[in-house]
Amino acid sequence: MFTGIITAIGTISKVEQRGDLHVTIACPFDPDTIAIGASIACSGVCLTVVERGGSKGDCWFTVDISGESVARTVPSRWSEGQRLNLEPALRIGDELGGHIVTGHVDAVGTVVSALPEGDSTRLTISAPPEMAPYIAPKGSITVDGVSLTVNGVEDQADGSVQFGLNIIPHTGDVTTIGQLAAGDGVNLEIDVLARYLQRMESLRR
Repeated sequence: MFTGIITAIGTISKVEQRGDLHVTIACPFDPDTIAIGASIACSGVCLTVVERGGSKGDCWFTVDISGESVARTVPSRWSEGQRLNLEPALRIGDELGGHIVTGHVDAVGTVVSALPEGDSTRLTISAPPEMAPYIAPKGSITVDGVSLTVNGVEDQADGSVQFGLNIIPHTGDVTTIGQLAAGDGVNLEIDVLARYLQRMESLRR
């Protein structure tokens, strides 16, 4: 379980195609605080640490990424040099600063525009039709692992949905969200509460 509050940005330093993808990620964590078998959300994808090393501030860990995970996430995300938003799993007693995030990507969205709005950036993202029932104004959504609040929603003629987000300078600086541009793909996870509400509503109908 995660909160969508990013604690570091990592960089993929090595990718090996074995039975699954075997990916090494460099990051500023302390390896002594990372247990083998621990879960770390990598740009919104819950992955299991299988190796780790390095030193505090200059750490690395490796994960295995199944074909299913690769197919359901942004295709280019798992290549050398890619920067990833990192969040270790929530511990009992930690502050729930964002919202409940599972690390299971529901769909890939596409950035429509990233425009300045005051000191912030107004980000508009297009999501596929199956996401439309779960995205609502002032609701929560996870974009590349970052917990964000939906500002506005516009349903499209083809069934897809476009939603707007306000990215404050701090969020843009400490995550990869600040580098997004039109045409970029993003991993999306809907709010788990919206998932259950939609299920209850479908049964009621």
